[in-house]
Amino acid sequence: MLTSIVFTTVLASSALLSHAIVAPNEPGPSEVFNEGTNCHIGWTGDTASPTAWQNMTIELMTGKNEAMVHLTTVATGQDGTKDGTFNYTCPQVNPNSPIYFYQFTAPGTSDIGWTGRFTIAAANGSSTPATETEQADGQTVQWGTGALVNVNSSSAASGSAAATPSASPSTPALASSAANASTAPQTTARGSSAAVA
Repeated sequence: MLTSIVFTTVLASSALLSHAIVAPNEPGPSEVFNEGTNCHIGWTGDTASPTAWQNMTIELMTGKNEAMVHLTTVATGQDGTKDGTFNYTCPQVNPNSPIYFYQFTAPGTSDIGWTGRFTIAAANGSSTPATETEQADGQTVQWGTGALVNVNSSSAASGSAAATPSASPSTPALASSAANASTAPQTTARGSSAAVA
């Protein structure tokens, strides 16, 4: 009897450990991209699930952790089963502050991944501090709610041709809802849409 309980526990534990998720790793907190220049996104793929992340969507988001605001979908049809990157032209936003992040989703899974908050600065590199601060797990999270200047100018790129494999593996900075003094860390959530950004 004890042997079957131990076997069942080990089997259940190994199933949990084998569950993987796409892990966003670029941009990191404190990175700055100027409007009209290249915005770079990177992730470590979910190699444990050959199909769940094959049709991944990447969305530009803003807002606080508990009330995230979708600004635009920047990529669809990305293959999240392998490490990859995606580049697109940074949109014009208002305000130019460290209040933007990317959300990674796929129809084959309820898991969600996010990058840390980063800055989309004006074309000349100028930016302003985040407008809001909240406490999350005892730490300060600076955030704000931004908007696209020209909503019609942004559109999603589709297909795996837009994604390129990472040249070298990188380790994502996974974290819980705790955040550093200026931005929230890259994070992932399993089976929940109420998570951290």
